[in-house]
Amino acid sequence: MIEEAKTETTKWLKKQGHAYADFHWQAGYGIFSVSESMSVRVKGYIAKQAEHHVKQSFQEEFRLLCRRHGIEIDERYAWD
Repeated sequence: MIEEAKTETTKWLKKQGHAYADFHWQAGYGIFSVSESMSVRVKGYIAKQAEHHVKQSFQEEFRLLCRRHGIEIDERYAWD
C-alpha cells in the first residue's frame, strides 16, 4: 500500500512542473496517526516545516517525537 501511494504521488507531483522533476521519496517510511480534533494544528505544523527545520534537523525532531510517545527506534535503519 505504501509503495503504491509513493508511486502515484510521485507521478502526480512530477506532472505539477519542472520544479518537482528531481523529487523522490526516501527508501523507508514512518506512519503516525492524528486525531481529527488535532487536524488543524497538525496542518499548521506541517506548513511550517521548512522554517522549523532551520532550527532543528529532521533527525532531531524525529528522535524527540519518538521519545515523547514512547517509540523506540533503531537508528541503524532510521535514516537513508
